[in-house]
Amino acid sequence: MLFCSPHPTVEIPETGLVQFVYASAGAYGDKPALIDGMTGRVLSYAQLWHGVQRVAGNMSKRGLKKGEVVGIYSPNLPEYALAFHGVVLAGGVVTTANPLYTVDELAYQLRDSGAKFLISVDALLEKALPAAQKAGVQEVFTIGESREATPFTELLTDAEPPDVPIHPRDDLVVLPYSSGTTGLPKGVMLTHYNLVANMVQVLGSGVNLQTDERGMGILPFYHIYGMLVILNLCLYKGVTIVTLPRFDLDLFLKTLQDYKITRANLVPPIILALAKQPIVDQYDLSSLKIIMSGAAPLGEEVARACSERLGCLVLQGYGLTETSPVTHVNPEDPARIKLASVGPPIANTECMIVDVGTGQPLGIREEGEVWIRGPQVMRGYLNNPEATAATITPDGWLRTGDIGYADEDGYFYIIDRVKELIKYKGLQVAPAELEAVLLSHPAVADAAVIPSPDEEAGEVPKAFVVLKSPATAEELMDYVAQRVAPFKKIRRIEFVEQIPKSPSGKILRRLLVQQERGRKAAE
Repeated sequence: MLFCSPHPTVEIPETGLVQFVYASAGAYGDKPALIDGMTGRVLSYAQLWHGVQRVAGNMSKRGLKKGEVVGIYSPNLPEYALAFHGVVLAGGVVTTANPLYTVDELAYQLRDSGAKFLISVDALLEKALPAAQKAGVQEVFTIGESREATPFTELLTDAEPPDVPIHPRDDLVVLPYSSGTTGLPKGVMLTHYNLVANMVQVLGSGVNLQTDERGMGILPFYHIYGMLVILNLCLYKGVTIVTLPRFDLDLFLKTLQDYKITRANLVPPIILALAKQPIVDQYDLSSLKIIMSGAAPLGEEVARACSERLGCLVLQGYGLTETSPVTHVNPEDPARIKLASVGPPIANTECMIVDVGTGQPLGIREEGEVWIRGPQVMRGYLNNPEATAATITPDGWLRTGDIGYADEDGYFYIIDRVKELIKYKGLQVAPAELEAVLLSHPAVADAAVIPSPDEEAGEVPKAFVVLKSPATAEELMDYVAQRVAPFKKIRRIEFVEQIPKSPSGKILRRLLVQQERGRKAAE
């Protein structure tokens, strides 16, 4: 059965991303575009647009050619938009990296994407510089005062942007990294058309974003969720974005209050804090009208508790890095929100629920893998035709790796994952990556890593370990923690006699996941 969007078809302009986002920037003039929530520093729309053009011109002068890649390795701050859109206006492709990445993790992404330049911040140079050297990056720019790298301010001197012809459906604009349905992170090839399409689709699907709103820039801009719905969509609509470089509950609540934030795109762990933490009552959050949740499933009880406590709408949507990202969203109409659902497909989007075993399409309330087709679906994975073919069918369906169903109203519910990824506070953690680190420890004979349910984080990585010589759980967790970004750390370890595997040697992760869920439910 084919599930089509209930929303009217929208027309998608054939234009470059920056040309689309900044089409009305001139009209907004001195209106604040981005405010640094830590310092109060303001970047107006006029300053932002002029700065983007200068960055484009100076990048071009330094030899950036159309289609070449620039990495951004930075927390959220106003300059992120200058760097991101400046590179794109120069014809470049941006690959965004998690600021928590280790040297090796960053070097892998820079090398795999073929990054020519890297833009970072002073606080991250101790990782950025060695990673750039390992990956053969030509030049590193820093937003700050350090002289260890080229000051970002050199990209803000007067320079005319180059006139680069853009072919929206063919030319890549961003290369975020995703583990997809399994394995190590892969570059997701998204075009100008993909991102422009997704913004138009979202606005045509009951998301009533208004120019006079104030948005919360807490979702990381390196992640496709923050990148599209905040860094691009909010700027397109003339919204003022208040950025924070990291999540701290007190600081977050104070920012919501002091800047009278009206709309916050969040992830479930933050919504859980808003629903349950006593400190929330110390702040006036009456300006907050809408909370949009994504990146991981949001429980109905948590959504309702947060909505009732703050007196605002709480609704969730769904998407993937591979779909630019949005594919489903609840309309911003209290009468049409279903708290447990991710909503119906957005405009211009088709969905199927497919039997995991047979590949046959299923009907209403039948559970299977969610497949998606629409203009927001990626071109494929960079330099990885095998993974692309395993994810996108010949007729354009993207296999999400998520198990779900649709109800009688065409609203979708995500209940499980075929894919093996762990979602820790909305961030992707690949079990295979952690298993490889564990297996490098001399005391470990075999290992399997699974998601373990956790109320605060959603899921945490748990390892099942077979030892060949004595070692403690703390020793092994510390060993892994020294080699991966903090969000990937193994939080639980269980020692076992053997890891269940198929005759072909594949870890039977589903078996371990079922056992773990059963145990947690019993507790």
